[in-house]
Amino acid sequence: MKATIYHNNRCSNSRGALERLRAAGIEPEIIDYLANPPSRAQIAALIGAAGLSVREAMRSKEAVYSELGLADASDAQLLDAIAAHPVLLNRPFVVTPKGTRLCRPPELVDQLL
Repeated sequence: MKATIYHNNRCSNSRGALERLRAAGIEPEIIDYLANPPSRAQIAALIGAAGLSVREAMRSKEAVYSELGLADASDAQLLDAIAAHPVLLNRPFVVTPKGTRLCRPPELVDQLL
């Protein structure tokens, strides 16, 4: 099975999701989204495919969220902020032929296997 994980190795949820994929015999394409950020369009597509709102896909506890004053921002402004500051994107997003999920907690990966 083909799989892609938008991964941050410093995140325990992201590491856990990757471990679950590998335990299922899947070696996913690993995208370090902080080093190689997805485009705004890719971010919007991931969020939409996962059935989330833009706000649900954000890391609102990041300092940059407050610094940018995003509490009352529109979806378009939030997408712009995520594209400019990928640390604002929650993780990990996992994509397989069965769908796209924000896998917090990592056990949500099982729905995609």
